[in-house]
Amino acid sequence: MKEYIVSARKYRPMSFDTVVGQTALTTTLKNAVRSGKLAHAYLFCGPRGVGKTTCARIFAKAINCQHPTEEGEACNQCESCQAFNEQRSFNIFELDAASNNSVENIKALMEQTRIPPQVGKYKVFIIDEVHMLSTAAFNAFLKTLEEPPAHVIFILATTEKHKILPTIISRCQIYDFERMTVPNIVDHLKMVAQKEGISFEEEALNVIAEKADGGMRDALSVFDQAASFCQGNITYQKVIEDLNVLDSENYFNIVDLALQNKVPEVMVLLNNVIANGFDGGHLIGGLATHIRNVLMAKDPQTLPLLEVSQRQMERFSEQAKKCPTRFLYQALKLCNQCDINYRQSSNKRLLVELTLIQIAQVTQEDDTPAAGRSPKRLKSLFRKLITNVQPKAAAQGAAERSHAGTVRQKEPVAPSVPTESAAKPATTAAAPAPQAGKLRLSNIGHTFATMRKVGQETEQTVEPELKDNGEQKAFTDDDLLFHWTSMCNRMPQEMAGMAARMKNMTPHIVQMPIVEVVVDNEILLNQMTAIKKRIRNTLARDLHNNQIELTLRLAEASEVTKILTKKELFEEMSRKNPAIERLRSLYDMELA
Repeated sequence: MKEYIVSARKYRPMSFDTVVGQTALTTTLKNAVRSGKLAHAYLFCGPRGVGKTTCARIFAKAINCQHPTEEGEACNQCESCQAFNEQRSFNIFELDAASNNSVENIKALMEQTRIPPQVGKYKVFIIDEVHMLSTAAFNAFLKTLEEPPAHVIFILATTEKHKILPTIISRCQIYDFERMTVPNIVDHLKMVAQKEGISFEEEALNVIAEKADGGMRDALSVFDQAASFCQGNITYQKVIEDLNVLDSENYFNIVDLALQNKVPEVMVLLNNVIANGFDGGHLIGGLATHIRNVLMAKDPQTLPLLEVSQRQMERFSEQAKKCPTRFLYQALKLCNQCDINYRQSSNKRLLVELTLIQIAQVTQEDDTPAAGRSPKRLKSLFRKLITNVQPKAAAQGAAERSHAGTVRQKEPVAPSVPTESAAKPATTAAAPAPQAGKLRLSNIGHTFATMRKVGQETEQTVEPELKDNGEQKAFTDDDLLFHWTSMCNRMPQEMAGMAARMKNMTPHIVQMPIVEVVVDNEILLNQMTAIKKRIRNTLARDLHNNQIELTLRLAEASEVTKILTKKELFEEMSRKNPAIERLRSLYDMELA
């Protein structure tokens, strides 16, 4: 039986021209070989599986080639090239720094640098995963790396550049390798499949390329796995089954259903996805990527940013025509928020369901807010059911009103006597009502004027004069402040905003029993003036002094003080008393 070699080793590039996706780097290295301008140390850094070690070997082979081509490639004919191809070259040394990271290993390497090459010009030392060297090994390596013998070239490779000492980095030429793009990986996989005699679907190779996450070695490993599972015929359905990848058709269906506000259908689709063993967070992440692709497909300029097959690109373009831009923006925002909260959520499925419900309601019109309810409540999920129930309820209500009217007509009607309290509402009702349809600015102004007038009349009539019972009890500023705060807490709900601002005021006694309140702004002053009599009567009753006189005054510029937040109050307290800050640091507390 013929020995099996994995594709990542069997189709490893042997020349610069066969390296995939690193054109700029390979061109620079070929030019260095052709011109003979070689540095004494190189640093190849980048993610896994993008060709760092491969390029290091090709470069080392080209450096020692006795007859390099005009393009800077090795000739593969000379003794040095043949020794390298047969893995018997004594001029190229590879060291795995992950398992040889001690000072002794580096000293042994330094000993080998003293011996000049017997064939070729240079001895090349390739140190892979160089970031795994210990700090002591790095320091032992510094001097030799800065001034090596003329016949020595170092090529360092690493996936974590930030872990290397800056003194090492400053002594090397740095080459940053890029991640492979999906089209580059797909093209290379097509070449491998054709040489291996494997039939394939382009969408299947595209799934493999996305699964590889920019690494060619990972892509070839997944390709071997899929080829073994599919028995020589790589199809899209078999690949997503083998790799446990969620079918992109689910994302297309979710977006289509969301545009139609079909929440129940979306919930059923989510249940099927979870029942097949997929995680809800994985679905949300894939949906966010899908919506991003749809957004990119709306503009021909951003369409090339989609790293998908041609058929998938056409499907994205078709769906982008149906999706409003506002829907895509809002859906992306919801998916991102769900992704942030997913790990911390104790009920992850509920979080995913709520997110999908909100996405399915982005294009749904807002329900008409009912009296006494917030207009920001969740929209109706089953609109058809509501529309069917409403006509029946309306018909039933009309029948009841008609029946009640008939009963009332049989009873004798007593003549009504107009009273003083009934006269004023009648005056108010005589005001012209705004016309049905669109609300005009003139109607809005008239409405506010009417509301102010009604408020003033109500203020004058509702609050009666407090009877003078002769109480003249003395009180202090503390008593005044206590009853002032209590009064603010008892104010009705419709005055909650005014009450909150009044709590920040400090009334004071000017001269018994004259009480003065300094108001920060004119708007609030006008509001308090409208209820000044009610404030005065409340204070007189609570303080047992009917002689109280209340004066309201607008604050001068020098009297206006900034209202501190909780954080600012805490910082002020910490400055005055450092023990508070030490207590906070000791228990690692945060201000809620």
